[in-house]
Amino acid sequence: MDNQEQIINRVAASTLVLFNLEEYYQPGERVLIDLKDQLHEGLILREKEFRQYVRSHNWQTYTGKHVAITCSADAIVPVWAFMLAAISASPYARTVVTGSLADLEIHLYRQAFDKLDWSRFKDARVVIKGCSGHDLPPAVYAEAAARMRSVARSIMYGEPCSTVPLFKDTTGTEKKL
Repeated sequence: MDNQEQIINRVAASTLVLFNLEEYYQPGERVLIDLKDQLHEGLILREKEFRQYVRSHNWQTYTGKHVAITCSADAIVPVWAFMLAAISASPYARTVVTGSLADLEIHLYRQAFDKLDWSRFKDARVVIKGCSGHDLPPAVYAEAAARMRSVARSIMYGEPCSTVPLFKDTTGTEKKL
């Protein structure tokens, strides 16, 4: 008779539900259009020159891509310049947002989260997976946690074998959906 104890994988046997943000990553190249390159002497945007840039720029290069439009220079850029760039890119790009590449990623995840049936996590013990093959902004994790809170019994962050507790419903009340 063997006196060794059987090794049990408690993580595999647990009722934890893994929420992997990788599953909601929108494929496609991310591109940043920086209007600083269109500023006169790096300071101001001149309407005539900017309109010439918009007319001559090959907007088709953004076909099927996710585009963020920003100005990284410390300059005052009129709102219409962002609007004109967005209008020009939008017939070709899959997505157009104003802001940084992080803002673009947040936007793409919000679109995916809006389509998600969160009720499948009702009363679940959820682990929001910490490691990702993509560099995700903290706002994506925060958005997932905030949406998950209305349905999950508990929320943790990390990996199933090593989690940081974030939320636990101690009221026992029915969750809103």
